[in-house]
Amino acid sequence: QVQLVESGGGLVQAGGSLRLSCAASGNIFNIVAMAWYRQAPGKQRELVAEIASSLPTNYADSVKGRFTISRDNAKNTGYLQMNSLKPEDTAVYYCNARQLTGTYFRNYWGQGTQVTVSS
Repeated sequence: QVQLVESGGGLVQAGGSLRLSCAASGNIFNIVAMAWYRQAPGKQRELVAEIASSLPTNYADSVKGRFTISRDNAKNTGYLQMNSLKPEDTAVYYCNARQLTGTYFRNYWGQGTQVTVSS
């Protein structure tokens, strides 16, 4: 099992910045990708950014140029730097880790952290 704990959410004015962190613990071998998703009220959960071994980072069009995903393997922590925040970025942000176990992938989720951007 892998446990993921997000932190860094909060209330910020439009144009501001936040950095989300996702600390992984437990059986953390072979985590091949980490990602951030978000879910706004009344909307489906959507992929924000993903970082995977040997692949380019992937961003939703709505956050390209404003958000940066990174990963510190030594600290078992993933990050999402969010700049130039907009009210439409308001959502609960979830960390996701994909682990290769044998011949299949297992997904793990954090509990979510609220990001609220005021206009």
